[in-house]
Amino acid sequence: MSGERLRNFIGGEYVDAKDGRTLEVVDPSNGETYAEAPVSGAEDVDAAFRAASDAFPAWRDATPGERSLAMLRFADAVEKRAEDLVRAESRDTGKPVQMTLDEEVPPMVDNLRFFAGASRVLEGKASAEYMADHTSSVRREPIGVCAQVTPWNYPMMMAVWKIGPALATGNTVVLKPSETTPASTLMLAEIAAEFLPPGVFNVVCGDRGTGRSLVEHPTPQMVSITGSVRAGMEVAASAAKDLKRVHLELGGKAPVVVFDDADVEAAATGIAEAGYFNAGQDCTAATRVLVAERLHGEFTEALAEAAKGTVVGPPSDADAFYGPVNSANQLERVQGFIERAPSHAKVLAGGERVGDRGYFFAPTVVDGLKQDDEMVQNEVFGPVITVQSFSDEAQALEWANGVKYGLAASVWTQNHGRAMRMSKALDFGAVWVNTHIPLVSEMPHGGFKHSGYGKDMSMYGIEDYTRVKHVMHYIGG
Repeated sequence: MSGERLRNFIGGEYVDAKDGRTLEVVDPSNGETYAEAPVSGAEDVDAAFRAASDAFPAWRDATPGERSLAMLRFADAVEKRAEDLVRAESRDTGKPVQMTLDEEVPPMVDNLRFFAGASRVLEGKASAEYMADHTSSVRREPIGVCAQVTPWNYPMMMAVWKIGPALATGNTVVLKPSETTPASTLMLAEIAAEFLPPGVFNVVCGDRGTGRSLVEHPTPQMVSITGSVRAGMEVAASAAKDLKRVHLELGGKAPVVVFDDADVEAAATGIAEAGYFNAGQDCTAATRVLVAERLHGEFTEALAEAAKGTVVGPPSDADAFYGPVNSANQLERVQGFIERAPSHAKVLAGGERVGDRGYFFAPTVVDGLKQDDEMVQNEVFGPVITVQSFSDEAQALEWANGVKYGLAASVWTQNHGRAMRMSKALDFGAVWVNTHIPLVSEMPHGGFKHSGYGKDMSMYGIEDYTRVKHVMHYIGG
């Protein structure tokens, strides 16, 4: 990067945007502008896709071992540059430095190493004579050039989730980070350039217009976005015009179902951690609690205490569990949900901004909500946990499934049969039992319904980035 003036990364080097338009990059922990990033236009997007197209044949034809080695070296370099990456990430997002080093860098590195290994074990149906005198085999090939758009809640991690399976399978990438958090993604591209051929991984900065240009460009054969439902629908509609493949990881409204045999203290502590991590700015966050009526009083008291004990602070605060929300607009959005809360709702903890500098919001618990309330149905994307009481398992399941999202859920119970029934019936792409939010590289992550389609991580994540070709040879005399 070039000081406080960020630049695109295309063809293995930093380049200026063509028309000189910029936008301010703000540190959300103090509300101050610290850098300018380019707003890339059509010419910049064209240049990035030309670079990716030029790089594709050689990267496609590299052996799996060669791609794997490059990615392993990339992963090692990310690990060595962890502190530099986290400083950039924390300045863009306001995340606590130590928390980010401990909780985000290790899984990022692990994910890169996982896909480095995955590149060497791609599978297909066994070659055989499925018809007399004919031998059939399956080739699993890269899609080509991929357009990718990442969100502002996990800029580094989401970039890794995108590029890992794409690069491992021989694709090349043009990626646009969020306009509010571009710095760490540019640094990742700079690090990768030491090990990847020029043009394999390109980054263009910009706004929604830039993202639209990426999606509408004729070059990419596949588009992947992590973002809002609105953005996902727009991308799917646009991509359909060219029959591009689409991978969508969108919003969530995770139900957290606490039955009356759950360990109250463990549940309250675990849910608070999974609800307030990253200031609740996580599509899988444990922010919609459904608790059995008999346990309601004891549980909400424990949850409110856990909220009050959660430390909010700037990146440098070693005790802070989370930092500010992303922007002034996001702070206004979170505040708006609280201000519009219905009269039957009761704020048990938090509910207000913290300080007058930066975009901090207190860890909040809102009780007494009903199924059709706005806070239950819509994604707050902030440190706000809602609580409803259910009468029996059937009602818990009905309410849990009664939203448009389908990304993640959790069940808290000591009853094995109940846990198995709920896991089967919950209409969500991930279900945790007596925990919430852990992810591992070997297991898929992705949702149903308005949470999108396609899987990140795991060997299932390979599917969207490869195409399957049948080859048949006549072997008769």
